[in-house]
Amino acid sequence: MEPDREPRGTVTQREQSMVLNDVNMLYHIYASVPPLAQKLMMELQRKNHVEYLLRGLQQLGPSFCSLDANRPWICYWILHSMALLGEFIDADLEDRTIEFLSRCQDPNGGYGGGPGQMPHLATTYAAVNALISLGGEKSLSSINRSKVYTFLKCMKDPSGAFRMHDAGEIDVRACYTAISVASILNILDDELLQNVGNYILSCQTYEGGIAGEPGSEAHGGYTFCGLAAMILINEADRLDLDALIGWVVFRQGVEGGFQGRTNKLVDGCYSFWQGGVFALLRRFHSIIGESPTPVDQRGAECSIDNTQTTTASDVSEGDGSSDEISSQGDEHCHFQHREREPLFHSIALQRYLLLCSQDPGGGLRDKLRKPRDYYHTCYCLSGLSICQHSWLKDEDSSPLPHAVLGPYSNVLEPVHPVFNIVLDRYHEAHEFFSRS
Repeated sequence: MEPDREPRGTVTQREQSMVLNDVNMLYHIYASVPPLAQKLMMELQRKNHVEYLLRGLQQLGPSFCSLDANRPWICYWILHSMALLGEFIDADLEDRTIEFLSRCQDPNGGYGGGPGQMPHLATTYAAVNALISLGGEKSLSSINRSKVYTFLKCMKDPSGAFRMHDAGEIDVRACYTAISVASILNILDDELLQNVGNYILSCQTYEGGIAGEPGSEAHGGYTFCGLAAMILINEADRLDLDALIGWVVFRQGVEGGFQGRTNKLVDGCYSFWQGGVFALLRRFHSIIGESPTPVDQRGAECSIDNTQTTTASDVSEGDGSSDEISSQGDEHCHFQHREREPLFHSIALQRYLLLCSQDPGGGLRDKLRKPRDYYHTCYCLSGLSICQHSWLKDEDSSPLPHAVLGPYSNVLEPVHPVFNIVLDRYHEAHEFFSRS
């Protein structure tokens, strides 16, 4: 008879255990070093990030050939990251970027993944956001709005949703990118709006989050896209917002970061895709005069009858032992509408981003053991900005020191949460396209 073997668990359980051990070890190291070392560990390495970003905008190595159909995205990820850091690129590089993106613009409208490639809603969104992030009349006037509108109409499906490209897939991401582009370019009309809300509503799942298409699993990226699109078309109140908030709240794990789906690993990019949902809700409820807040919530925690949960603050502020990590409880909580602190644990999320996602040599990443990349640099910095500005009622105000983890020099530029564009660039574009 074979001796009893210790259960090994599933692949997901083993990976989750490894991530928690890595995070706990780093948090324990942070807690044990002198205050000066803690300050250095918690500092946003601006200079190194800028150098990393500029290298990518000027020249990419052969390993990026697999992203040949995503070149406008790389431009957006880098330019938006630079804007968040309050940095500008020189005139020559700016002109070259505008010229390149113009060559990605299809003669019949929309932008492809590179010169000569077929137009696609995702790369159209990325190119438009990249050009707005550059700012200036030359950049903004390079967008052929009438041709973009023609392309958007061609992507409109009879169901009310949008296709990503000619004969392509229909999903919530397509709806968001189309509506976002049309809204910021001031070309949104009733024809583009027709039945979009019905399609997005059909994608909200029993969990409360939004899936990419009807019948699929709730996902952080699609939840952001669906909610942002519904806000833009003034139909957000058709969603079950209490259920949506409840689902997103419980996606913040004990590490401090967010996961994209139930029972998945933490990933730095979801600091924006999930954390940005709270900024969207704050903007939406500021319009209708309400602010949703979990009863007796503390950061990422909901108060639930006779149920004890462990939050990210318990891990990041504790002694770093594995005993601090436990599963979260029932995901049912009721929401009241009143003005209070952010719905998520902002400080714990900043701690995860600065200690676990930041590469001290420049760039940000998914998690420890993962390499840096421009996608995660963009969305980790976007999430960090959301955290820092999440307490503010007035978007023109500066964050209070207690809302910023680490030195105050960590403060990033605020973003418009619906478009994920730095606020001053959004205002410039809004004014430009309103008069043209």
